Amino acid sequence: MAKPLTQFVCSACGATHKKWGGRCDACGEWNTIVEEAPLSTGPGAKALGGKKGKGMALTDLATEERPPERDGSGIAEFDRVLGGGLVSASATLVGGDPGIGKSTLLLQAAASFAQAGLKVIYVSGEEATAQVRMRAQRLGLGDSPVKLAAETNLREILTTLDAERPDLVVIDSIQTMWLDTVDSAPGSVSQVRAAAHELVSFAKRKGVSVMLVGHVTKEGQIAGPRVVEHMVDTVLYFEGERGHQFRILRSVKNRFGPADEIGVFEMTGGGLAEVPNPSALFLSDRNERAPGSVVFAGIEGTRPVLVEVQALVAPSSLSQPRRAVVGWDGGRLSMILAVLEARVGISFQGLDVYLNIAGGMRISEPAADLAVAAALLSAREDSALPATCVVFGELSLSGALRPVAQAENRLKEARKLGFSSAIAPEGCKITDGADMELKLMPDLARFTGDIFGAG
Repeated sequence: MAKPLTQFVCSACGATHKKWGGRCDACGEWNTIVEEAPLSTGPGAKALGGKKGKGMALTDLATEERPPERDGSGIAEFDRVLGGGLVSASATLVGGDPGIGKSTLLLQAAASFAQAGLKVIYVSGEEATAQVRMRAQRLGLGDSPVKLAAETNLREILTTLDAERPDLVVIDSIQTMWLDTVDSAPGSVSQVRAAAHELVSFAKRKGVSVMLVGHVTKEGQIAGPRVVEHMVDTVLYFEGERGHQFRILRSVKNRFGPADEIGVFEMTGGGLAEVPNPSALFLSDRNERAPGSVVFAGIEGTRPVLVEVQALVAPSSLSQPRRAVVGWDGGRLSMILAVLEARVGISFQGLDVYLNIAGGMRISEPAADLAVAAALLSAREDSALPATCVVFGELSLSGALRPVAQAENRLKEARKLGFSSAIAPEGCKITDGADMELKLMPDLARFTGDIFGAG
């Protein structure tokens, strides 16, 4: 390895010299030339070498800066997930299953932003402009001032954007974009990484907001390198079941707002309609009182949401009973069944267990443990909970019930929908629950004995 070259710099005027001398030839000062180490070490072709760049402007933590300005789209559920609106010069990645409604959602959002006064360009790499125009007319957006283009060559796209200087550009999708400097097919890892880097850096330099549509794998993750998710400011997942009309836009990363925020939409003939009160919609088809049906008061981001947990327990004719789960973690169901058998003495051996979260909702919150256990016990004992009761709480392996956060917000949402009683763990911080009948339980055994008389 070659020894890194050092340079000699005059501390008075900054002039560089190839070797040390007593007097600087540039300013004439004596004894001001000092040896300076290179910027980095390593092979000359790979390292930064001795050439230095410009200095950075440093500030302290007490520096007061204005919060980023946001532009609202007029779609309240979409703005909620973004953290309050679209931030200028931001990059957003939207992923979801094929046919779930990503293009429909972004076309509606682009039209709303354009009607609010923003200059919007919609670039489609998968459809012709005529197809996008037909969708816009079907959604009633034919008069929106959105500019359309069908192109996949990123050099031509960036040239057009640099000349037009829009406020927002939608790229549908990032997997179809390609750079002529990368020797690989469109959709490959290197092409997706390079295209995303060029678009995000362009957004930061020019102050243009960019929304990228990303394909997903069969596991539900955004296809391509995970570095794409690190490049952008916001990552949104568009979720939903084909058999349900509900669609959920979930934020899994947001540098300008809360993560895990959700927006609820309903797929209609005229496009995606926002649902301002998802709890009422998820409970609209619920029976008054049925064994195996329990209402869970959950929190999604900053929003309390009430959903119905449905369980069915039936004798099994198989040597290995079925365990089927929709909308929840199957491993966590196995854990709750084990806790019920080990700590309460209620066995589900020889029984098929089916668990479903009604309405196509997906729950990952541990606070749903007690509601799932209540639904399983209700189905097994054929005993229904009161129709006006909500349940929440986290279950530990010892059988104890752990308190959960935002208990008051859960109860407030339940009161708003007409629920009059709640079952929660001891230790929950509840100061405003006088108008509801609260049953605070220390552990699962106490809950089973008081509610179902079993255990």
